[in-house]
Amino acid sequence: MAAAASSTTMVLRRRTQAPKRYSDTLFKGQDGLDCDDVYCQRCGSGDFGSKLLLCDKCDNGYHLFCLRPILVSVPKGSWFCPSCSNIKRPQSFPLVQTKIVDFFRIQRSFASSDKLSQSNIKKRKRASGLAISKRKRKLLAFNPTEDPQRRLEQMASLATALRASGTEYIDELIYRPGMAPRSANSAALEKGGMQVLPKEDIKTLNLCKRMMEKGECPPLVVVFDPVEGFTVQADRYIKDLTIITEYVGDVDYLKNRESDDGDSMMTLLHASDPSKSLVICPDKHGNIARFVNGINNFSPDGRKKQNVKCVRYDVNGECRVLLIANRDIRKGEKLYYDYNGYENEYPTEHFV
Repeated sequence: MAAAASSTTMVLRRRTQAPKRYSDTLFKGQDGLDCDDVYCQRCGSGDFGSKLLLCDKCDNGYHLFCLRPILVSVPKGSWFCPSCSNIKRPQSFPLVQTKIVDFFRIQRSFASSDKLSQSNIKKRKRASGLAISKRKRKLLAFNPTEDPQRRLEQMASLATALRASGTEYIDELIYRPGMAPRSANSAALEKGGMQVLPKEDIKTLNLCKRMMEKGECPPLVVVFDPVEGFTVQADRYIKDLTIITEYVGDVDYLKNRESDDGDSMMTLLHASDPSKSLVICPDKHGNIARFVNGINNFSPDGRKKQNVKCVRYDVNGECRVLLIANRDIRKGEKLYYDYNGYENEYPTEHFV
């Protein structure tokens, strides 16, 4: 799915094609003629019939791209419009330390943390001074917010989004019975080869993981936008090349997910043998990565918004997907990356 290269490999979120349930038959009468009276309740147009949905309760029509948040594909099963579904703003997760510690399975209270991030980052800088001059493009560990109360608020915002989407928090790839086994995740199978993550950057990635285990999260908040849905924004200044997070979830074979209507699947392995290609499915188990939005890569202004890149790496022989800042990110700035990579498989032309 994602184009492979021997150098840096950009990856796109895997998007499955919408079922034909609505697009091919919804606007045909019993005699096979188009129904001229079907139009979008938002824009008033009956154009783009393959993008129109009919509510299963009131029969009103809505373009996928006129809905807020936008729908990226025709959903399976019944669909109800905003008026009939009575969707409310997600209920905030309780700002209670014990509940947050339990939700994220934090090893110990970060209120008494020994500041793992700061001490290790300083030691690492001292120990690797010579390496910096030889390789300037070194990845950086995220710098957590110092205020424990603010970190609570950041984690509560993520817990709110995960709970609203029915997702259990995890921060690693999951291999479940009936899906792809861990042995299937072999970077050697990547078509054209995969970029190897250097040992120094592996140490940085592991440091980020240890910080997360102790409740030292990236300085990010998840906010609900009425237009874009859940979005992620920086809660402090983030430097270029900082590891934002790893894209995680259940690992499965692509062939098992071709008819899946999930909109957050990510390519993990693009194998020469298509039957061995793998995807990450964060719909049931995931982290903050699934809420980072995509740019409109049909628009120059949309492309300017990109501040994160999505890169697949060979990490000790296994494929991993990292979201990395591709420029300095200001506090309050929303995070965006390109869902499509080298291909235009995902319809982003109506993204804001």
